[in-house]
Amino acid sequence: MSIAENIKQLRDGLPEGVTLVAVSKTHPPEAVVEAWEAGQRDFGENRPQEMVAKRAALAALPEPLDGIRWHQIGHLQSNKVRLIAPFVEMIHSVDSARLAREISRQAVLCGRVIDVLLEIRVAREESKSGWVWSELVEWLSGGEWLGLEGIRIRGVMGIATFTDDLEVVRGEFLQLAGWFSELRVGVFGSQFDTLSMGMSGDFPLAVECGATLVRVGSAIFGFRN
Repeated sequence: MSIAENIKQLRDGLPEGVTLVAVSKTHPPEAVVEAWEAGQRDFGENRPQEMVAKRAALAALPEPLDGIRWHQIGHLQSNKVRLIAPFVEMIHSVDSARLAREISRQAVLCGRVIDVLLEIRVAREESKSGWVWSELVEWLSGGEWLGLEGIRIRGVMGIATFTDDLEVVRGEFLQLAGWFSELRVGVFGSQFDTLSMGMSGDFPLAVECGATLVRVGSAIFGFRN
């Protein structure tokens, strides 16, 4: 199926209130154009450099695309924040106090407030990034986040273990959903409204477990060689 057909099928299957982020990493600007023409507006990238280059290529088109919202979904190094701070819609991968501080600093320099998600490590793989839950609780309890004027903490993000065992994945999604609810009720309140979990291989299960945002790449754009 075409990119447009894939997007329509996905949207038809998602409940109301669940945001679809089309993960365009490694795909050319032309693929983003096709998705945009199908009505897609939220796009995710792993690497800031690729996001910047793709955005510039799209801006140079004879008819620039309006309304695109860029999401940084991959691990973000502090020294790369400045590249995307002027325009990024949401950063999903805030996994340390240091990164939160730098995003806030760069946002203030740009005269912006950037929406961010706290990435919590829920998968079994040691290679996955994210806060350890106990360390996140300790940081939030310290109150530093209240003084970070350049960010608005909107929710949490997590990546489940890469496995065919759906019960393992379900358990991790439910754990993440539980932490999301705990922080919403106990710390942040109603502005804390985004639970980003689920990718091409597991997003239906993520939605069942409460995801409000799914990050889908290959199911829209296909695989890159």
